[in-house]
Amino acid sequence: MKAFVFPGQGSQFPGMAGTLYDTNPLAKELFEKANDILGFRITDIMFEGSAEDLTRTDVTQPAVFLHSYVAYACSQQGSADMFAGHSLGEFSALAAAGAMSFEDALKLVSIRAKAMQKACQMQPGTMAAVINLPAETVEAVCAGIDGVAPANYNNDSQIVISGELEAVNAACVKMKEAGARRALVLPVGGAFHSPLMEPAREELARAIEATEFKAPSAPVYQNVTAAPTTDPATIKANLLTQLTSPVRWTQSVKAMLADGATEFVEFGPGAVLQGLVRKIAAGLEGIEITGISE
Repeated sequence: MKAFVFPGQGSQFPGMAGTLYDTNPLAKELFEKANDILGFRITDIMFEGSAEDLTRTDVTQPAVFLHSYVAYACSQQGSADMFAGHSLGEFSALAAAGAMSFEDALKLVSIRAKAMQKACQMQPGTMAAVINLPAETVEAVCAGIDGVAPANYNNDSQIVISGELEAVNAACVKMKEAGARRALVLPVGGAFHSPLMEPAREELARAIEATEFKAPSAPVYQNVTAAPTTDPATIKANLLTQLTSPVRWTQSVKAMLADGATEFVEFGPGAVLQGLVRKIAAGLEGIEITGISE
């Protein structure tokens, strides 16, 4: 069975999707439509901007979504048996699966990015990667410190925590004391997937409620539950909850494997998810993992 997966924020790079735009007429059409929807030429920043230009949340999230969706739309991969996306990538997955239109997904991504940026400015926060510490230990440490919580379960040996600046720093000390090989604060703009994103969740709620969702062509394994769903109402609720809840990527990949996935194809910039899937599926035979960027 085939699973299509889509990356999140952090996978962007200068020049991303430039070859796709130059060589594929459908890609050019979709990118130009995106420029019109967003009200600025995001393609100029993607193709010619610096790494710093691409770190602006209002640019990064639409850029990664666009690259991912367009790579999928222009591919010759056929249909999938299941879909999943990491954080922002869930919007790409839902659009690819037909749960919402390309246009609506891009509009939601733009609203989400701006709302998250506002939330970051309202209450500064950060995130940290914890390496080689069991999930239950990470959860226990976070439970003992107000203002920090698990944010991304990336694989069995890498969990990202998120929250208030002092709380994250204090948690990093405790994680190392508990046996973590590393607990490293990340260069991010805010405390994503934590309660500090509540203002963004409230803003995004209005936009999601006004957007038409349909049943996807195959089950989507959503970040919040790591469970497959095809119900539009459930998809909308989970997509909204995702902003303040952890990304259960490890659990999602394991669920897809348990449900028969033997081939994973990552669409979009970079190869982060390919690496995560390889670690999660380590020891299993017959698992094919590939990526399509252009």
